[in-house]
Amino acid sequence: MSPFAGLDRAELQAGLAEAGADAWLLFDFRAVNPVAQRVLRLGGIGSRRIFVLFPREGEPVAVAHRIELQPLDGFPGRVVPYARWQELHAALEPLVRGRTLAMEISPDDAVPYLDRVPFGVVELLRRLGATVVPSGSLVSRFAARWNPTEMVEHEAAAETIADIARRELSRTVREIGVTEQAVRARVIGALEQGGLVFDHPPVVAFGPGSAIPHYESGEAALAPGQVVLIDLWGCRPGSVSADQTWMGYAGAELPDTVRRVWDTVRSARDAAIGAIRAAAAAGRPITGADADTAARRVVEQAGLGEWFVHRTGHSIDRDLHGSGPHLDDYETHDDRRLGPGIGFSVEPGVYLPGQFGVRSEVNMYWGPAGPVVTPTEPQAALITT
Repeated sequence: MSPFAGLDRAELQAGLAEAGADAWLLFDFRAVNPVAQRVLRLGGIGSRRIFVLFPREGEPVAVAHRIELQPLDGFPGRVVPYARWQELHAALEPLVRGRTLAMEISPDDAVPYLDRVPFGVVELLRRLGATVVPSGSLVSRFAARWNPTEMVEHEAAAETIADIARRELSRTVREIGVTEQAVRARVIGALEQGGLVFDHPPVVAFGPGSAIPHYESGEAALAPGQVVLIDLWGCRPGSVSADQTWMGYAGAELPDTVRRVWDTVRSARDAAIGAIRAAAAAGRPITGADADTAARRVVEQAGLGEWFVHRTGHSIDRDLHGSGPHLDDYETHDDRRLGPGIGFSVEPGVYLPGQFGVRSEVNMYWGPAGPVVTPTEPQAALITT
């Protein structure tokens, strides 16, 4: 697919107006900017700096090194080659002087997943006469958005993952003495058998391990009365991942503390989902920060806010942790709007150090008919013996 083939000109103009910019300037070097990678689809370019300008009016312009011009064959605009650094600066100056450029920056590094352009590049452009502003609204519209095929493939992956999680938890909670590594190996085999690929193995955690949000599975053996957490993800090759966390308990009757924490986390998950759906139905804007607040309020009212130590959710695009809006008013203040075409996780959690942790994770995608939750049947109760 040729560069910018997926960009509607009228929508780009609207996005630039929203960003307060004259043009979107995409920069990449050695894949430092996944937004540029996704939008440009120039997989053969990477070892030298490339700048691609898409103005509100006029043709796009690519400034690329002479040894990396082949991937630009068919580029729908002007290609300006450079070799020496002086040529690069000379090519950029007339393109950027006096213009306000939207780029992947985040003032004060407020949203790290948007902050992709090195400071030195911004410094250079400002010296050449440009004003640089964040491109967050453009990223949401054009880089984080799923296409219809990706939505279908995500839904299929989500159901496969949910089936694996239910099956493995039902088996594991009855298998006293099994190790985290053994269960993880089974989950990996099931994901691969289901045709899914992933960049990092799933997480299986028993008891105290489940209280560590970014836990690495070890040789811990399951004991009676322990909480079991399985966090697993995967996608059809080249598509969008599904990412879920499911919970179990190695016993028949839940202790009051475990029940209380589970009920709180599930309610927080559903509160965020409900806030997003209500905003969509009313045609009311909602930001990632707003959705985080809806979930966090439930946990805080239950007296457990101290142990909810991460954002409520992350963007999902071709990257499992994508560049679009996150459900976050905790680690960062993500004031980017949620909207049509984008997807994200919803995963509140409560972690009691040295005891156990509970996280419930589903995904959402804002489709043509409104926000959709995957899998179709999120976990409603802990899986027990």
